[in-house]
Amino acid sequence: MKVRDLVSAMEEIAPLSLAEGWDKVGLLAGDRERALTGPVLLTIDLTEAVLGEAIQAGAHAVVAYHPPIWEPLTRITDATPRQRIILRALEAGLAIYSPHTALDAVAGGVTDWLAEGLSGSTQPGRIAGDCRALTPHASMPRTQEVKIVTFAPASAAEQVRGALASAGAGLIGNYQLCSFSTNGTGTFLAGEGASPAVGSPGQIEHVAEVRLEMVCAKAALPIALQTLRRLHPYEEPAIDVYELAPQPVRNLGSGRRLLLDKPVTIVELAQRLRAWIKRDRVRYALVDDRDIDRPVQAVGICPGSGASLSKLARAEGCDVFVTGEMNHHDVVGALHAGMHVILGNHTSTERGYLPRLASRLGALLPGADIRVSEKDRDPLVTI
Repeated sequence: MKVRDLVSAMEEIAPLSLAEGWDKVGLLAGDRERALTGPVLLTIDLTEAVLGEAIQAGAHAVVAYHPPIWEPLTRITDATPRQRIILRALEAGLAIYSPHTALDAVAGGVTDWLAEGLSGSTQPGRIAGDCRALTPHASMPRTQEVKIVTFAPASAAEQVRGALASAGAGLIGNYQLCSFSTNGTGTFLAGEGASPAVGSPGQIEHVAEVRLEMVCAKAALPIALQTLRRLHPYEEPAIDVYELAPQPVRNLGSGRRLLLDKPVTIVELAQRLRAWIKRDRVRYALVDDRDIDRPVQAVGICPGSGASLSKLARAEGCDVFVTGEMNHHDVVGALHAGMHVILGNHTSTERGYLPRLASRLGALLPGADIRVSEKDRDPLVTI
């Protein structure tokens, strides 16, 4: 087993295409071809204490949920804790991988794990209620970036279809020659000097034609159009090119909107959160003190620091927003907008997912020694 096997497994669990554009995810340090014979340690934060634990255990890789390399590094020395961590990891031959927001956005990831606990589900991996992303992830398959539409006489439709396919059009997943055609009537008036394939210059022609549509990659578009013009029977074929929009996926993306099967009070929901993340205390803020016994049903969810999604959650009709941390003014802003807030502390809304990640990695890497760090902890202590 090599480091690249760990990278492949992590990218299968949390594809990097799901990460936010500003994030620093993937293999941050290490040689993909280096043997992975020691343990793989999972942690939320790669602190000096966790690094010491990894080295003592003889680990060959660390999966750190939060990227330990964030700001640009101008040097790697022992001058600062952040630099020391990277320096010592490299000296010890430790590979470092971070999934961060990719693991938040994926189905079955950190955010869904949090939604599961808040939903009151008694079945591991199942969310009791309708759950969707607040910001659905939209993807654009490379072979479906544009659609080419052309019109040809019925007798030449197969020739044109084959020409486009030979140039890379009509690819959808594992399928080739994908197209759609409809019959209609085309009209044209050839001018002086034209050489129409049908009819004569100077008179209006009505021709039974086929409208042919095929998707295509932008990179393949120039050669597809060139091939189409070369093999189309018309001197001046009619061609339309439409740019296609990315297709959003409901259960992938940032944050979640959970519609509970059964409404609960804010206190009940906060108690669910406290039990799920195994904290002695969580905090909540009510829009109005009289709401203490009023049930809520639509819950906005974001692990970690979720202030950036709070306005969207309210716009999506959420009664309450659950996250790890928000500053005072963001909390007040949510209350002014009519949405309650529950806070569970930043890493407490993330750390409980690590055992589930260890189980998923173990299934993909049979024989690997996957461990959850014992030194990783919330730096904030509640008394």
